[in-house]
Amino acid sequence: MKMQELFDLTGKVALITGGTKGLGLQMAEAFGEQGAKVFISARNAEEIAAVVADLKSKGVEAAGLACDLGDLSSEPVKQLCDAVEQAFGTVDILVNNAGTTWGQPAEEHSYAGWQKVMTLNVDVCFLMAQEVGKRFMLPRKSGKIINIASIAGLKGNRPNTGIHTVAYNTSKAAAINLTRALAGEWGPYNINVNAICPGYFPTKLAKGLEKVTEVIKAGTPLGRIGGEDDIKGVAVFFASEASRHITGQAIAVDGGNSVV
Repeated sequence: MKMQELFDLTGKVALITGGTKGLGLQMAEAFGEQGAKVFISARNAEEIAAVVADLKSKGVEAAGLACDLGDLSSEPVKQLCDAVEQAFGTVDILVNNAGTTWGQPAEEHSYAGWQKVMTLNVDVCFLMAQEVGKRFMLPRKSGKIINIASIAGLKGNRPNTGIHTVAYNTSKAAAINLTRALAGEWGPYNINVNAICPGYFPTKLAKGLEKVTEVIKAGTPLGRIGGEDDIKGVAVFFASEASRHITGQAIAVDGGNSVV
């Protein structure tokens, strides 16, 4: 295959949870630019409508559904898969991007907060992969699953930074090993499962880290934080045929912060 073909997503259907802002929006734009049909989910219907309209204005086939994936009692995973199937017929690329965090010292950490983080960052990640896998990918023996983890899943927090995210760190470590476990089981079905581990990007989820931005930069070899285009390349790589011989991997996109 030519290089352009390896990264081409023309005709592929990408389902991105949490796709209206931040990293999810970056990936929606990148996949659309590469020719994919894009379906996004988020809780806010107005935000979905705005993003879908913007993508369509750029020539991207796009649709979306407002749902609260963290409310498992409403069966949002099934609802979301029904909606994307109705809109586009299938799912070729699943991006588990929706997530949440909770900031509180470990000795005081709310169990309700712990459950909230684990539900959305781990349970929903698994349930989305399970439903999309058995409904679309396993029967066809083809698919790409990208779990958005974090470098927080690779380590703890440095002391004296004021960052207290034990549930978030734990959940992202679980997402990384979920990636490896699914890759092992579903490799024979030609399904690639990989994880992206972002460092600090100034997104809504990372609100509160602004106070330590300079500390993060000082501890990052490239001396910068994540920008508006910095997740796009690796996301397209994992979604495309360029990564067809790669599975079960977790790649950090953090300017080198996690290696020093």
